[in-house]
Amino acid sequence: MCWERKSPTASPTQTRYSRTFGATLKNGKDEMKTVTLQVAKLEEVKRRARDAFERKKQGTRISFATPELLFRLLTAKRWEMIRALAGAGPVTIREVPRRLNRDVKAVHGDVHALLNAGVIQKTADGPIVFPFDVIRVNVMLRAA
Repeated sequence: MCWERKSPTASPTQTRYSRTFGATLKNGKDEMKTVTLQVAKLEEVKRRARDAFERKKQGTRISFATPELLFRLLTAKRWEMIRALAGAGPVTIREVPRRLNRDVKAVHGDVHALLNAGVIQKTADGPIVFPFDVIRVNVMLRAA
């Protein structure tokens, strides 16, 4: 399954990210849920979506149109939040600033940015959760 979200202020051709579900890594006998954040062209995202519909394993991926979009999302404070949420299970949005010793309003904005990108998720009863054991970031810089 693949879906795309576009920024309300983005141009029609500017896709913030797209996501394909279903990755696990085997660590001995345990399976670890892994998400890969990557920069990918639209053609690559469409190919992965077609392959997913044909039941070919794709892994959980969140793809960004440009490195700038990826790095705009993954600030140092948001990485700190992801580390705090990793393995913590569901946590209320109000609990996150307490754990991080940060301003509630700033954390609220960061939570919503990560929710919109699919890095963290909201549970049915309200708390947020980082649903992965591993986060991998793939960025390749090529000469112009």
